[in-house]
Amino acid sequence: MHSGTIKGSGMLQEETVLIDNTEQIIIRNGKKQSFQDLKLDPPVSGTIYGTLLNYKGALEKLSDALNKDPYKQPPKAPILYIKPANTMIGNGMPIPLPEGVEELEIGASLGIVFGRKATQVQKEEVFDYIAGYTIVNDVSIPHESVYRPAIRQKCRDGFCPVGPWVIERDAVPNPDALEIRVFINGELKQENTTANLIRSISQLVADVTEFMSLDEGDVLLVGVPENPPLVKAGDQVHIEIDGVGSLENIVVHEDELEGGVLK
Repeated sequence: MHSGTIKGSGMLQEETVLIDNTEQIIIRNGKKQSFQDLKLDPPVSGTIYGTLLNYKGALEKLSDALNKDPYKQPPKAPILYIKPANTMIGNGMPIPLPEGVEELEIGASLGIVFGRKATQVQKEEVFDYIAGYTIVNDVSIPHESVYRPAIRQKCRDGFCPVGPWVIERDAVPNPDALEIRVFINGELKQENTTANLIRSISQLVADVTEFMSLDEGDVLLVGVPENPPLVKAGDQVHIEIDGVGSLENIVVHEDELEGGVLK
């Protein structure tokens, strides 16, 4: 059992709870509560930075295209983008399917949550700056090009479920060997591991903070595996990351929502 932080729906402050991933319960104010009963706000308040092409399979899939125009060569530094505040929703909240869009891509990622400002961090010191880990679903409308930021496809309201909590750093002894599974309507659709990252956790953080600072509360996504599953309205999305927990949301037509919840 490990400690973590959650943010109850509508609450102003985060709270610390005990998390039992084996029994699928949290202990909150001395009372046990099942994971399935949790409707939570995102447990983070900083900026969320995504990383493209950090899985070996994702880079290999584009290998031929990356040597042609407009890319000309594979990337030599991390490719970053931002999931702005409007995209963030919590565990149990609906993912909106925009009008005229038939399917969405599910981007299961481990999120590194920073406990203090990180600037030009040395690789061997990276974990001193990490407060914990969370699960992030980097939802996007399917698209091919990574040459220009896919703002219209990745930055829509509700396109970044996060949570259900931030589990303490020491609960995850080796974040470079975590199994990640995506279930759609209870069926396993994707399975990968952070052992397949091109840049390990420590290397990624060192490379990013070499040229930009990450503040306390910011989240850096390690990347999304190749062949992300596609979902449509009515689909239940369940993402598991070993040692971190599970994040669950349902896809709902955008016009059925008001203020992010069902009308």
